[in-house]
Amino acid sequence: MADRRARGARVTGGRPFHVLNTARLTLRELTADDAPFIVELLNDPDWIRYIGERNVRTAEDARRYLEQGPIAMYRDAGFGLYLVTLSSNGTPIGLCGLIRREGLDDVDIGFAFLPAWRGAGYAREASLAVLDEGRDRFALRRVVAIVSPDNAASIGLLERLGFAFERRMRYASEGDEVALYARALD
Repeated sequence: MADRRARGARVTGGRPFHVLNTARLTLRELTADDAPFIVELLNDPDWIRYIGERNVRTAEDARRYLEQGPIAMYRDAGFGLYLVTLSSNGTPIGLCGLIRREGLDDVDIGFAFLPAWRGAGYAREASLAVLDEGRDRFALRRVVAIVSPDNAASIGLLERLGFAFERRMRYASEGDEVALYARALD
């Protein structure tokens, strides 16, 4: 089981920089310096298929995506998507975090990993740390997840994390039908 208790904050640019640690991973807030990784991840065919085209092709596009998305969410909600890296060497492997989406009543968990890092339990480990933080730091009692109905891998992970299917719905900002899963945080 991952040690999700080790948490810390350091100051970067005058504001706290939140970090979660597990047995194998470090999750930290994204910065503009993570733009090259964001370009790679957001152009992965599975990201485009299951999450959607974000038109992020250059480092400048990625910096804009980061500023308007995750970094703005840290400022507005206190949480957001974290960069997931291997603790052993700092290699970025994916994203995982909590998201406040317009059109959803509850906070949503999101995760995406590069193909080379799928299937090794990293998404589960990162998600458990994020869910613990949601309960312990943000006093969340329920978290949802929206997922493409044909994304069997993500649905399987959600079920292993204790999420249960609630309903299919049209997500307003995307217009596509998604499956809504939910989990109470004990």
